[in-house]
Amino acid sequence: MALKLPPPEAPSLNLTPMIDIVFLLIIFFMVGTKFTELERRLTLEVPQVQEAGPMAPAPKARTVSVYRDGRIELDGEVTTLDELTRQLELATEQYAGTSVIVRGDGDSSFQTVAEVLAACRKAGISDLGITVRIARAGAGARR
Repeated sequence: MALKLPPPEAPSLNLTPMIDIVFLLIIFFMVGTKFTELERRLTLEVPQVQEAGPMAPAPKARTVSVYRDGRIELDGEVTTLDELTRQLELATEQYAGTSVIVRGDGDSSFQTVAEVLAACRKAGISDLGITVRIARAGAGARR
């Protein structure tokens, strides 16, 4: 005995998603042309140059080292606190975002490190960092 199956449905095409995409594209191009019309109306004449190179990159961070004998170095050159302040003030005048990394000897006086940090703040340095070394596991920290 043969089974009676319902007649197969005719395939249909759902156009709703395609119509949504077309409308979104129309809106996108309408808004885009509106902006280009505004730009064409500007009477601004932009200056021209023969050659345009990249802007100067930000200078690398300055490094201040404080040794256990109280000696202070700025980028490898021995300096005093007053000279350090002056040089950092000059650096911030040239580039306001100058950053400084302070490296202090573990056996040095913290007073000297604090004076270096104060000199950096006096010079207008707002981006300060202090370097440390992570102790090895089991080695224990010095006190």
